[in-house]
Amino acid sequence: MNAPLPLDRYDWARILEQLDTEGWAPLPALFSPAQARALARAFDDPRTVPTGAADGTCRSLPPPLPHGLDALQARLHARLAPLARTWARRLERAAPAATAAAPACLSRLRQDDCQPLRHAADGAAFPFGLIALLSEPGHDFSGGEFVMTEQRPRQQSRPMVLPLARGDGAVIAVAHRPVQGASGDYRATLRRAISRVRGGERMGLSLPLDGPPAPP
Repeated sequence: MNAPLPLDRYDWARILEQLDTEGWAPLPALFSPAQARALARAFDDPRTVPTGAADGTCRSLPPPLPHGLDALQARLHARLAPLARTWARRLERAAPAATAAAPACLSRLRQDDCQPLRHAADGAAFPFGLIALLSEPGHDFSGGEFVMTEQRPRQQSRPMVLPLARGDGAVIAVAHRPVQGASGDYRATLRRAISRVRGGERMGLSLPLDGPPAPP
């Protein structure tokens, strides 16, 4: 399978602006239908490793990552690192350090499966991750929407449903983002989930973006 299409075809100024103001930004058609199907088939590769999910709905991909995911991971990190440093400064945290990336994971959700709300640990080294949908809504499965919530101090949670088609990706904040308030920046907490699958089979990808930037 060929690697994902070049990232420079996207409007990165717009992506970074939406990520900064909303906590997520879409990457439409990041994978072709054939690439999405190939990634979905990797769930059953004997080299994948079950995660801590007791229901067996998630499996991690051991390095080296297949299908160009390692290069995609590094290039996205490089594009997002300046905003990550800005967020760290606004939240009065140390700048994110290059670390070994957490494992990439594939998910397979069938009827009545879901993923509950969760977010990365408070001290996550890098504030962004990539998620992608590998199945076609309305054809391969029904339900199974990717949902995010944002909790600001003394406010009700703000729900967001990410409108994904097969092959679409989205860069998301994995834990917190700074929000400008009357007295300066404050921290908003973002969580993500996948709603109950009502029928069929939903395949997805979660790609952490920790790690050093791509080489020149």
